[in-house]
Amino acid sequence: MSCQKAALELNIGSQLGPKSPERTEGVTAFEDYGTGLLENQLSVGDFVKIQKAFESPEPRKIICMSREDFTQKMTEIVGWGTKEEYGELFDKVDVAQDGFINWDKLTSFILLELYEQDERAKATVVPQWKDLEFLPVKHKETIQKVIFLKNSSHYLTISKEGLLAIWGEHLKLQETFPITSDATKLKHLWVTSLVSLENVNKIAVAFTSKEICFYDLLSKEEFACQYKLQGLKGTPICLDYWYDPLDANESILSFGDITGKVQAIAFTAALISLFERPASACEVGEATMTINWAELLSGCHKCCHILEHKLHQGDWVRQVTYNASLDAIISSTTSNTNSVVLAWREKSKKRLNMTSFNIAQGIHAFDYHSRLNLIATAGINNKVCLWNPYVVSKPVGVLWGHSASVIAVQFFVERKQLFSFSKDKVLRLWDIQHQLSIQRIACSFPKSQDFRCLFHFDEAHGRLFISFNNQLALLAMKSEASKRVKSHEKAVTCVLYNSILKQPSQCEDDTNEDPYDN
Repeated sequence: MSCQKAALELNIGSQLGPKSPERTEGVTAFEDYGTGLLENQLSVGDFVKIQKAFESPEPRKIICMSREDFTQKMTEIVGWGTKEEYGELFDKVDVAQDGFINWDKLTSFILLELYEQDERAKATVVPQWKDLEFLPVKHKETIQKVIFLKNSSHYLTISKEGLLAIWGEHLKLQETFPITSDATKLKHLWVTSLVSLENVNKIAVAFTSKEICFYDLLSKEEFACQYKLQGLKGTPICLDYWYDPLDANESILSFGDITGKVQAIAFTAALISLFERPASACEVGEATMTINWAELLSGCHKCCHILEHKLHQGDWVRQVTYNASLDAIISSTTSNTNSVVLAWREKSKKRLNMTSFNIAQGIHAFDYHSRLNLIATAGINNKVCLWNPYVVSKPVGVLWGHSASVIAVQFFVERKQLFSFSKDKVLRLWDIQHQLSIQRIACSFPKSQDFRCLFHFDEAHGRLFISFNNQLALLAMKSEASKRVKSHEKAVTCVLYNSILKQPSQCEDDTNEDPYDN
């Protein structure tokens, strides 16, 4: 299949010559950092000498040194370095300014330095990718969502016509099911979004019929519809779900619609029931329960309450998410007014206070990194901007490099990096610390300019999904463990030490051999 051989133009940092500003500027800052510091030049032998200087002939007695003693003894014991350099090292170790340090304080400082160096090194690691692969999908219409079910290690994809596909952990297509709504028999009834409710083993699907259906993954029937939320004033086109890992009863389903309204259902007893079943309802376990949106607004269901705002004023809400660290619902549109809105929950948890970002020409998407406290926005004006959620006047950083509108952004959380994908099918990876592009991938996809793109990075498995209409492409990261030296091709089953030869002997497992073939 020719599309499976799709070409990748990889301009990876480690392969670029000195002419590339992306490489020379981005990595020099890290490589030069700290190379001249004394603590980074000390060898293992030097540390052994320093440790002996702190050892006391009396057991359990701790030797402490003043700044003057430390600088004098270190220059004599180590044999190199100036008193000024050892004085600077003393000042770094003596953070509390006690006037003295001991071996524990020194080693704690060195270990912290090594940890920070390791973090900086991770931030500059450029992923290596396997060949681009197109998955054999059965979707006829545009793919609307890709999600990973942690509980079962399966992937789900859903397309506009309502076809739900189930993929195994190794991305083998297992089954497909039509997800339909019988609320109306419209010819053009479309699925707009899908989200996983992991804590209650359900999925929620939004339809153009202005309803959201909840399907039970543990039902005896395949994807039985348990709840059907109807009566919404606008068509929901984006969904998001969050639950509290410390109390799975607390969860929030948020969604945005085509009228510019952002709404959220805050559940307080999710593990028991998402909605209250009326006493008159049928007791059959598999029966679908219909809930009207007006019922939720009136407070009839005590196990949940509604949060909503209309700050987007008629613009389609393109993306919505609730973030627990901010305790706010973040939403976005392609408008240059109220492009990004943060709806902060008040102490009562039942009202919202809004702040907004006005971004020139609007944005297509956003992502939030809680540890860096940064919102990244995919600008229609070709720019990726980084925002402090508490500073709406201007971004704290602007990433330049795309030649077309940026349509997706997603953080590589662990490495503190950022993916961005543009309308001209170019993927970039950014070093957030230095705000520089460290990798560029130009993908060979269909040349059509009229396409709907879906971008999803599964960080836990190192898989990057990019869809173009009904096609789904996969970029998988190469395992970094493959760079390690291996003495055996197969798993080592036992190790024995030969005292005569003074060397170990290993035995490997060969599952391909017949144990009785002797």
